[in-house]
Amino acid sequence: MMRPTIYDVAKKAGVSISTVSKVLNNTGNLADKTRKKVQETMQELNYQPSVTASVKKRIQTVGLLIPSIANPFMAEIARSIENHLKRHGYSLMICSTDNDIKNELEYISILKQKYTDGIIVATGLKKEKSIKELMKTNLPMALLSRDVPSLAVDTVLVDDYLGGYEATKHLIDLGHEKIAMITEDATYSVVRSRVQGYRNALEEHGLPYDESFVIHNNISIDEGKEAMLSLLKKQSPPTAVFASTEALAIGALQGARGWNIQVPNELSIVGFDNTILSTICEPPLTTIAQPIDEMGKKVVELLIEEIEKKKESKQRVILSPKLVVRNSTAKKKES
Repeated sequence: MMRPTIYDVAKKAGVSISTVSKVLNNTGNLADKTRKKVQETMQELNYQPSVTASVKKRIQTVGLLIPSIANPFMAEIARSIENHLKRHGYSLMICSTDNDIKNELEYISILKQKYTDGIIVATGLKKEKSIKELMKTNLPMALLSRDVPSLAVDTVLVDDYLGGYEATKHLIDLGHEKIAMITEDATYSVVRSRVQGYRNALEEHGLPYDESFVIHNNISIDEGKEAMLSLLKKQSPPTAVFASTEALAIGALQGARGWNIQVPNELSIVGFDNTILSTICEPPLTTIAQPIDEMGKKVVELLIEEIEKKKESKQRVILSPKLVVRNSTAKKKES
């Protein structure tokens, strides 16, 4: 004799499958009469929920989509998120996408199959297809350091515009006039905001914005190094550089060293993130600090509230970055 299924229970009780599911998971607003009828029908049919049906309730796992765990900033963010999730009784599944749509879609599919309770998205999602697939999951979701206007979800951001502005203003205050920028892919809104902050700081202080001084589409330390070398080869090279990540700033340091350019005596460099990289390089890096632990804590709180249905509206939280001055910047020497 075949075991009764959730479909059999729904048919005999005269309710929908979703109603039976709500009774099994003790969710939703059901009339006591309806809930009791379903429970009695399950007992009458000797219905036993399948293992996979019960796993969803027990697993208490959140998926985290990030570009790469090798990225120091993402590694520190992941650690913060994991620590705060543990305090709520949840575990973390980390998925490194490399900002590749194929990887994004594959991991979204895996997270659906693994019955995760929610998803934190800290990867690029440049393609509309990935966004649509995420929306189809119907899982509680929150965005971190990424802004996707087409998604009505909780979002935790840092004021990237302010960070770019403060980094550039610091260099201007030191007397630098030829200030370049090495940055990631500007199709991402957070990167565009940092570039806009850089540009506005220049223009507000009477300095021209030169598109040739902005080197786009860099990710790794090696790419930061190559970008720095291309800037140093200019007929009139910059005396200061703002890098949109610390990996790029480290690359800029290496590029300068390869040309026997002394930092900060001949070239000042500012990074962005304030990870461990900024303190162990030589010289220690002046940087824009993101409040990493506060970001992890806030995105976890918002997601847990969403999972446990404790709030009705979505929130957009913007945290402030902070300039941390170390030894990679100095006053411009007079010619």
